[in-house]
Amino acid sequence: MPSLLKTDCRWYKGTIPCSPHKQDGVHCIEASGAPCRFYDPVDGEILIIKLGALGDVIRTTPLLHRLKREHPHARITWVTHNPDILPPSVVDRRLEWTLATLTILRSSRFDLLINLDKDLEACALCDQVQAAVKRGFILRNGVVSPIDGAAEHKLLTGVFDDVSQTNVKSYPQEIFEICGYSFNGERYILDRPAVQHAWKLARGKPVIGLNTGCGDRWTSRLWADDNWISLAKALKRKGYEVVLLGGQQEHAKNTKLARAARVKYFGHFPLIRFMDLVDQCDLVVTGVTMAMHITIGLGKKIVLINNIFNRHEFELYGQGLIVEPERPCQCYYRPTCVNSHYQCMNFLRVPQILEACHSLIPPPQPRTRSRR
Repeated sequence: MPSLLKTDCRWYKGTIPCSPHKQDGVHCIEASGAPCRFYDPVDGEILIIKLGALGDVIRTTPLLHRLKREHPHARITWVTHNPDILPPSVVDRRLEWTLATLTILRSSRFDLLINLDKDLEACALCDQVQAAVKRGFILRNGVVSPIDGAAEHKLLTGVFDDVSQTNVKSYPQEIFEICGYSFNGERYILDRPAVQHAWKLARGKPVIGLNTGCGDRWTSRLWADDNWISLAKALKRKGYEVVLLGGQQEHAKNTKLARAARVKYFGHFPLIRFMDLVDQCDLVVTGVTMAMHITIGLGKKIVLINNIFNRHEFELYGQGLIVEPERPCQCYYRPTCVNSHYQCMNFLRVPQILEACHSLIPPPQPRTRSRR
């Protein structure tokens, strides 16, 4: 008796009905004996390991363009701490990093495995999963190691500050080269929220979002509250609509800033609704944060504040400008400032940010009264 299943179909789940069956009532094999019209046979299995922070996951999505072009019929599985951010239209299986996922992957075999994380657990997973070809980083004798020469440059920039400081490659360029590809400006893949909230914003004005935080750990990147207040007031005077952005950690701060500058702050929200708010902005001023990657992914203009990182690692796709303090930072990749002589963020001037905003989105022209 022939099998009634097409387990090699991209839609096949095994534990629950597939989407075509739920929507159209079809079976893998129709009554005529022909395959279902939605039958999409998988040819090849690809696994991406990128556990990392949510922003790191977003900035790895450009790689999907090339993988789909090189392996159009392959099934792509991605394991991460943040599977909800991955585009379901491109990533077939979005797996959260759990013990259950580890069990599944240990019983699977892939044609191509790409691990772009240098964390011990990610490298151990890369070592344990079966794959014909592996790229990136692996655990050898309990030590994080490059799988081949293509990953060595990225590893060296992570362990030697002087090597990192002389690097002139962007992050997308680095990960493409690790996989044996050349980077040609492939963009982030970030799905817009399906439901939009009715934000109370002045629609006749350019909307500028000010993302004021940088988390609790990286305090070396903090800009003084007085500067944010001065910037918000200056932008408002120029005719922009200004809204403050941030997470729960910035709630008290943003509440205070909004009151002092008399600009809008709607509160902090879950990820998808925060993305929707960013999507209402024409331009976002932010440090190196998750909001930076969301802004880039949504195709918005961006003024990126940078002080402790190598500016070459950021790919803005022609959407923005990088602004840095007038005096150089002496605390490269340090969470807290250790410079006893000065703190570089005290030399990031409000006019610098204001000028960058104006160059990306000119101030609206004041309305003139018509003469009768």
